Amino acid sequence: MNLEKLKDLEAEFLDRYPKGFKDEYFFPTMKKFSPEKLEIFAKEALKKENFSNPNLVVEGFFKTVQKSVMVSLFDKLKLRDAIISLNSYEKDMLSIEIYELLYGRKKDGFEGLVEFLSEYQLAKWTILSIVPYSLHRKKEYFIKPTTTKNIIKYLEIKDVVYKPKPSFEFYKNYTKTLNEMKKHLNKNLTFDNAVFTGFLKVAIEMCEE
Repeated sequence: MNLEKLKDLEAEFLDRYPKGFKDEYFFPTMKKFSPEKLEIFAKEALKKENFSNPNLVVEGFFKTVQKSVMVSLFDKLKLRDAIISLNSYEKDMLSIEIYELLYGRKKDGFEGLVEFLSEYQLAKWTILSIVPYSLHRKKEYFIKPTTTKNIIKYLEIKDVVYKPKPSFEFYKNYTKTLNEMKKHLNKNLTFDNAVFTGFLKVAIEMCEE
């Protein structure tokens, strides 16, 4: 990671928006982004008690994805159609993978969900990462492919190699790197992990203008 470049991004962004993402001049671009509401919904829809009812869990999983402005409409529609096609056994299997991802053996749940969604061409970073992020916005990261590739390239992150197919190994290593970055930055840029990666996206674009 190029720390000097990271600090330059911070300086450039805060020069234009002194209060970071809380700056009133930046707010108009954030009006559709409401992670607090998404978190409240996700924590209720996917609470542990609901996992005794696979139908309820699968519905909660889909609606969490559906309510996020960060996942494309095309992927939302494909996910909706896939879920409609599931039988009871398949819903049960999907709910087990979601439980492992959120409350159990995270690696197993992540890899199991990738395998399950691959059957429907839906094993995408956005779908895989939005639900964990929604429940734990300061711990988990939403992975958007283009943003992620730009961050890795611009900040010269050598030991993390992005691949289109989601993998737990990449997620773990990338998360570790992002967490290290946050230690060096203003709190107004890191109070939410999607806000943090959003800052990196915007600041890189600003510096490349």
